[in-house]
Amino acid sequence: MSINSITEQSSYYDDLENMSIIELLTNINNEDKKVPLAVEKALPQIEGLVENVVKKFLSGGRLFYIGAGTSGRLGVLDASECPPTYGVPDNWVIGLIAGGDGALRKAVENAEDDTEQAWKDLQEFHINSNDILVGIAASGGTPYVVGGLKEANKNGVLTGCITCNINSKVAAVSKYPIEIIVGSEFVTGSTRMKAGTAQKLVLNMISTSLMVKLGRVKGNKMVDMQLTNNKLVKRGTLMIAKELGIDEVKAKELLLKYKSVRNAIDNYVK
Repeated sequence: MSINSITEQSSYYDDLENMSIIELLTNINNEDKKVPLAVEKALPQIEGLVENVVKKFLSGGRLFYIGAGTSGRLGVLDASECPPTYGVPDNWVIGLIAGGDGALRKAVENAEDDTEQAWKDLQEFHINSNDILVGIAASGGTPYVVGGLKEANKNGVLTGCITCNINSKVAAVSKYPIEIIVGSEFVTGSTRMKAGTAQKLVLNMISTSLMVKLGRVKGNKMVDMQLTNNKLVKRGTLMIAKELGIDEVKAKELLLKYKSVRNAIDNYVK
């Protein structure tokens, strides 16, 4: 990767150690404000990818994310939140990180430099031409991601990527590249900051739009969410009470009986 890549360019700020806390916070915030505007410029690219993700799912496909470091963690995060939020099987959206699950907490040395490991990891899930693979790489040159995307292309798997550099390797090997150009980081090269935020926003868009189009949202409510804690039981109870015009006691009884907001509403008899 060239040191001239956007994600490696020197920060607009210097002498950070001499800034006051409020100066640090203000300057970080000023840089963060640029992120959603950069995402907005890429909406047509995001639309193209999401349209094809939806098509793949309607044909029985799955969505895979691969990445290393922060990028990998963000993919795993997005994937892991789909089942509890939308009540879908945990094999619909799958996130893989270079170095395996242990790398979610601690960096695994040289894991991202292996060009063959991503495809090996994907084989454990029997990835096939019905699926879609999205590589996440702020720099756009992560060997683990590039290698995985190349093999996916060879095997008829539709590919996309999320990167924060232009003319990157991951974009070159992706059919549906998404480039979010957020500029240099407040701390030079620290892509867990603006680049990571940009990736998180795009992942939110991809998975949320997908689940809406798959019918996992009714109106604006998560009617298939898993009832994994008291807060969610309370939320589901209020949804049912409002939708059916009944009191909360009855709504909670229905929710606990039918195990989801959707089922409770669909099975309600006056």
